Amino acid sequence: MSGGSGEQALMMAACAQMAHFYDLPGGVASGMADSKLADAQAGAEVALNHALVGNAGANLIYEAAGMRASLLGFSLEGLVLDNDIIGSTLRTIRGLETDAESLAIDVMREVCREGPGHYLGHADTLARMQKDYIYPAAGDRKSPKEWLENGSSDALERAAHGVRAILANDPGLRLDAALDRRLRANFPIRLPRPG
Repeated sequence: MSGGSGEQALMMAACAQMAHFYDLPGGVASGMADSKLADAQAGAEVALNHALVGNAGANLIYEAAGMRASLLGFSLEGLVLDNDIIGSTLRTIRGLETDAESLAIDVMREVCREGPGHYLGHADTLARMQKDYIYPAAGDRKSPKEWLENGSSDALERAAHGVRAILANDPGLRLDAALDRRLRANFPIRLPRPG
């Protein structure tokens, strides 16, 4: 089993296409990595698999985030990193819109003929940044200068910070106290007991 391989991605993309051919919903495995850690290998494997399988039209993707060592391991930091990959993949699946509103010929005319000659402050640009741009949780898109000024962290450090922030957040889930004790006796639950 090589969950992060290009061959796995190709097989799962073919499964997605077969489901479409037979007009059936189809679920495929994608997003697992052969890497044992949340590292560059894992990122490359998850991204390749999600991009290929997602754009092949899979209806349901399982093993989508955090899975390492071809399903023999799991990484909380991988969940955060892989979530960025899933967001970017979903953006590529949506593609480019070419309808009249998306092409915004009127905005181009306004900016070029009447405006400052650039789109940076235009309301249309700001609206598109909310709709079309992906803002990663662990990925860094700052300039090198800003990155250095902010501590030069790498993606794994930012993902670990994200995991700590998520685990520190009260999820609001309240279980019966007896059920909570039974679950904690049987599983290594890291969240503190509800207060």
